[in-house]
Amino acid sequence: MTRMAGDRRGAANAATVLRTVLEHGPVARSGISELCGLSPASVSRQTTGLVRAGLLRELPEPGGRPSSGRPRIPLDLHTGAVGGPVTAGLHIGVPSSTFSLVDLRGRILARRGFPHPDPTDPALPLRIAGELARFLREFDTGRPLLGVGAALGGWVRPDTGVVVRHPALGWRDRPLAAELSGALGLPVHLDNHARAVAGAEVLFGHPAARRSLVHLFIGNVVDAAFGIEGAVHQGPDSAAGDVAHLPVPGSRTACACGRTGCLQATASDIALGAEAVRRGIVPDPSVPLLVDAAATGDPRADRLLRERARAVGRAAALLLDVFNPAVMIVTELSSLLHEGYLDEIRAAAVAQSHVCRDPERIIAPHAGPAVLPEAAATVLLGPLFQDPAAAASGVSTAAP
Repeated sequence: MTRMAGDRRGAANAATVLRTVLEHGPVARSGISELCGLSPASVSRQTTGLVRAGLLRELPEPGGRPSSGRPRIPLDLHTGAVGGPVTAGLHIGVPSSTFSLVDLRGRILARRGFPHPDPTDPALPLRIAGELARFLREFDTGRPLLGVGAALGGWVRPDTGVVVRHPALGWRDRPLAAELSGALGLPVHLDNHARAVAGAEVLFGHPAARRSLVHLFIGNVVDAAFGIEGAVHQGPDSAAGDVAHLPVPGSRTACACGRTGCLQATASDIALGAEAVRRGIVPDPSVPLLVDAAATGDPRADRLLRERARAVGRAAALLLDVFNPAVMIVTELSSLLHEGYLDEIRAAAVAQSHVCRDPERIIAPHAGPAVLPEAAATVLLGPLFQDPAAAASGVSTAAP
């Protein structure tokens, strides 16, 4: 059914109210009107609908109980243990997936990892769905479940839920959202994980991210995303953010594409793990093992992680010069766990950049090591804050 103009205005007003409460809540209705510029009558209509939908709740006044319709009653997002809706998050990596339960403020209530027995198994999505269903049953408290937000690397089309290309998992034109939704019996929203992290920063993170941001993701897959005025760019065919073959200044590492110095070949977790094994630092090509070795005082591990951080910083400088964002977010494991490696990224970026002289513009994700579980859930929460009525229409009251 085509929406009428009034419906679109109502959806926009509801989204404005919900995001205002996200940023400033708890806040009274009169305060919402002052903060977002909507009329008191419009705020009253929208808050009534959002309370009925279970997305907002009235809080007791100091020294008393709430009574309906009085403007001084504080409103907040409904994150209560009784009745507060939750979202399932699913991040699909190469060696493992991560499951999470996340509330309306992006706070993680539960999480679990699932190692992939065989990342190239064609039935992997069904295995993931089965484990996620068990996770949701185990942590089911009767709170409404909005659905599943899922994120992974590679080329993803969010509008169709299709993974166009994920070489490491061997997926091409895979209708992943439909597969997961059919197995779980829940709505599933899918996106690239670099865009998901960027969306989480816009919703829950650094205020400057709402003006403009660039996000650089360094893992087994290397991706990027950028956003302006609160919107994360998708590009034609949702192909924005492919930086795997961005040239890293100073790198001579051979790439499978036939060139040298590509970011994926130089700085990915796969490349880093292989180099750590080659140097005899760790027995298996595992970046967490390498980070643990550095934390316990192995100078070889620390040296290799700093080399990677500087390479990431030089690549970040290119993106800073092209986009000149208000803030740049870098997701890279060692710098999430130890700020010294983030300082290496900052120093290399500022030394290479022609426009950025402030290292503090380069930050780690606000969620720290929980960045991917939160970001995955944000793939569903983002649309909720854009159109609350449409996004909440498929709410389930029970785990699959």
